[in-house]
Amino acid sequence: MNGTLGGAVSAGGLGGVVARSIGGVTDPRVQVAAAAAAQAAVVSGESVIRDVWAENLDAEMGVLRNLVDRYPYIAMDTEFPGIVARPIGKFPSKADYHYQTLRCNVDMLKIIQLGITLADENGDLSKVDGTVSTWQFNFRFSLEEDMYAQDSIDLLTKSGIDFHKHTNHGIDVYKFGELLITSGLVMLDEVKWISFHSGYDFGYLVKIMSCTPLPKEEADFRVKLRTFFPSLYDIKYLMKSCRNLKGGLQDIAEEMGIQRIGPQHQAGSDSLLTGMIFFQMRQRYFEGKIDDAQFLGQVWGLNGNGPAQMANGTAGSNGGSSSNSGSAPHPPKTPVQNGSQSGNQGTPDNNSTPGRNGTPGTPGYTPAFGKMGM
Repeated sequence: MNGTLGGAVSAGGLGGVVARSIGGVTDPRVQVAAAAAAQAAVVSGESVIRDVWAENLDAEMGVLRNLVDRYPYIAMDTEFPGIVARPIGKFPSKADYHYQTLRCNVDMLKIIQLGITLADENGDLSKVDGTVSTWQFNFRFSLEEDMYAQDSIDLLTKSGIDFHKHTNHGIDVYKFGELLITSGLVMLDEVKWISFHSGYDFGYLVKIMSCTPLPKEEADFRVKLRTFFPSLYDIKYLMKSCRNLKGGLQDIAEEMGIQRIGPQHQAGSDSLLTGMIFFQMRQRYFEGKIDDAQFLGQVWGLNGNGPAQMANGTAGSNGGSSSNSGSAPHPPKTPVQNGSQSGNQGTPDNNSTPGRNGTPGTPGYTPAFGKMGM
């Protein structure tokens, strides 16, 4: 559903709930009521997912700049064209293999969508003209010119993504990166990003803002990640401390009784769901306060986070799969590919080779994994 850009930006209350503070700490009972009111407001249809294309990019980024000081929590999701290659060779660890898989794919491919949802400390969603808003950025992507995994494109097409419009009206990633760096949404400790199984999400954003391929070593990538996103949470990593939560984003939403708004496998809907899940998780499993020393800056699947063994099978959008939080993270996070067998981890999966102008086959990339897909 597209929203119309209005002039006034207002702070929306959670069903009229006003948070009480005691000694500067918000009353957890009020936070619980606020989260419930937010959920009711979203389900009632007050939410608007705002599509952003090249034509309205500048205007919508201006709106976000005005909102971020009051709403410094940013729930995020991306959609990208799958996994088209797996690195071949010897790796010092499973963690390094996961990062090198991420690196070669992010460098070769292009982001398709980015969804962001803004909220305040209590989970109160931002509002434009009195309407709760999620922004869905649609990037330039061509099925005729760009590389992709066919099963990913099929799934995204079924979810409603219009690739013809992405070709003709999509956002230029270089311009978006420039605007994002100067937006006040990144490089600030007080702005907290919320994600789910987000190595690939942040990989694409780091590439876009740095305008370079990802670093060869994960440690160097982590330095860049901390520079652009000094404060981030990954729900998949938080799940390590949550009983009874397992599976992908949609599985968690169903377990917690949270209703999705908008189509699954579109970044706007997924980012909105990510935000709602995070604030409800914080109340139910962390008593309203997450230990930043333990969880801040941790990304599931990177830096050895998550079990060492790879799992077989396929993963869905938002890392969704039949595995639980105790199983190994799958490299893909969006609509997906068949994963390589754990005993054959250095060989690309023949069922996951890319489609480009109708030609199959494993990409012939250089030791630097080929030309960066921008």
